Amino acid sequence: MTFTAFTQEQIGWTPWLEPLTTLNEEQEEALVDKARAASPYFRLLARDPAILHARTKTDNDIFYNADGGLPRAERELAATAVSRHNGCVFCASVHARFASHYSKRTADVQRLLDDGVSAPQEPLWRAVVDASVALTAESFSPSHVEALRAEGLDDLAILDTIQAAAFFNWANRLMLSLGEPS
Repeated sequence: MTFTAFTQEQIGWTPWLEPLTTLNEEQEEALVDKARAASPYFRLLARDPAILHARTKTDNDIFYNADGGLPRAERELAATAVSRHNGCVFCASVHARFASHYSKRTADVQRLLDDGVSAPQEPLWRAVVDASVALTAESFSPSHVEALRAEGLDDLAILDTIQAAAFFNWANRLMLSLGEPS
């Protein structure tokens, strides 16, 4: 069954190509986190271990690096907004759960999922959502940086917003071209 509604519930993802059933040592190391071997998405990407390794290290640095910058909740919000804009139901569900968990603002996250990226949000979240979607829609401008800065974000936090949005713009397109939510 294909899942088309945006949700914070945990859903599955079904690849259109057969993922690897067993991984060699190089492919296992490329996962960075061995638990990812349970995911058909990562087993599919393991066909090219060098790229999977670089992709995973980049993802981890953007979302798990706590050395200053944008708080984790807003990084996850950026990923959720981009995923909602791009129609990636699976990624939106994953990152919406993280955004809710780290922010404790489940209703605000759900409003983004239900009503879309133009749904009302408080000013900081509005600036993060708008900048993330603009980057995805190729309409990002200095005004987005100014809006983020007006909400108190420094250069590192603005960079984190851009990196989270850019990474998920790419990740959504990859995931949407390889399978579907289920």
